[in-house]
Amino acid sequence: MTVKIAIDCMGGDHGPKVTVAAALAFVAEFPDAELTLVGHADRLESRLRRASPDKAVRDRLRVVHASEVVAMDEPPALALRNKKDSSMRVAINLVKSGKVAACVSAGNTGALMAISRFVLKMLPGIDRPAICTVIPTMTGQTRLLDLGANVDCTADHLLQFAVMGSILTSAVEHIAAPRVGLLNIGEEDIKGNEVVKQTAELLRATDLNFVGNVEGDGVYKGEADVVVCDGFVGNVALKVSEGLAQMLSRFLREEFERNLLTRLIALLALPVLSRFKKRLDHRRYNGASLLGLKGTVIKSHGSADVFAFSQAIKRAYFEAENGVIDKIAHRVSSYTGLQTAALLIDPAKDSAAMGEA
Repeated sequence: MTVKIAIDCMGGDHGPKVTVAAALAFVAEFPDAELTLVGHADRLESRLRRASPDKAVRDRLRVVHASEVVAMDEPPALALRNKKDSSMRVAINLVKSGKVAACVSAGNTGALMAISRFVLKMLPGIDRPAICTVIPTMTGQTRLLDLGANVDCTADHLLQFAVMGSILTSAVEHIAAPRVGLLNIGEEDIKGNEVVKQTAELLRATDLNFVGNVEGDGVYKGEADVVVCDGFVGNVALKVSEGLAQMLSRFLREEFERNLLTRLIALLALPVLSRFKKRLDHRRYNGASLLGLKGTVIKSHGSADVFAFSQAIKRAYFEAENGVIDKIAHRVSSYTGLQTAALLIDPAKDSAAMGEA
């Protein structure tokens, strides 16, 4: 099966310089993929000519013209209302029409979320989209959501995030029953605010593999495959983690550059440092999923380089290849509310409960 993906080539800090190069690298690695490059056609074709890809690669790339670009600092409402021919909007329209299975953009996050939600709409049973990304842990990796799409959430919303995160992880990582944790200020059931406590009760009533509350350090210990929180907490946790990683990297570099002896030690430790850098390379984890929409949309970091952006395209590819959207839709197809938590996961439970009543 050919996996078709649209690329918003004009978004991000670097535009076609990065997005086109990343698209070429991705297509060369995945022979069953086809990419639609969306943006100013002349600029994109010029980039392709200069890259001189072989015919097999070039035949799996097509260019679709878009006359407008959403600026990185543009208000989402204005981008949605005034730029209907932006590269971002055109790429998302291709997902809506079914011409491609997914869209990848490094553009304005707010605009991408607003346009995606307006064009694609929400899956039945899902109230709000959530931003989900992969972060490294001591034991591998975990998925954290929401990362900023929803500052204020109800227990219902967090439960929906848990379901979507679990399905995504199961489909892409091929884990039968991903461990789902709830980010909290303590592991005890009595800890946390009322929303978190209510969410924990709902999660216990489902057939998700809920492992309970997870503290901040538990995220990086790998205590869960999916960690759920509201967008305010998730965004702060992510930005604090990124800042800590940058600080540690800087401190390490400063210590090794302190004098001639430390420079010599650094030279001897170069293989270890290289492996350490690779394990913590944030570019490997680039690409956040906008879950809950009727289509796959991946948000790349705006400053992504060629390697990082290609990783975001890979995330779109694996989600499309594994039918994540269909699996989420199927799982929540009969979910219409939280009159009972059993409604959410297994429609059969609802039928049985109604029969007993």
